[in-house]
Amino acid sequence: MDHKRYRSFRISKDIGQGAFQLELLEKWIIHNMFNKDLLTQCKEPHYKRQNVESAPPPTIVNEEEKYEVEEIRK
Repeated sequence: MDHKRYRSFRISKDIGQGAFQLELLEKWIIHNMFNKDLLTQCKEPHYKRQNVESAPPPTIVNEEEKYEVEEIRK
């Protein structure tokens, strides 16, 4: 159940043919060009309570993502 949208990224170049180059995080090891069908425009929330902080980036240990659990909810 991964996040469908990680965060907003700036478009650095319009490649053409419906492809865009994005400014991704430096530690990401993925290609930075995406088809326009995979992108959605970032919209500001209408209400303050819709403004949710994004999850912190994981710590990389032995080339694996590690997260620290802050609390367990029941």
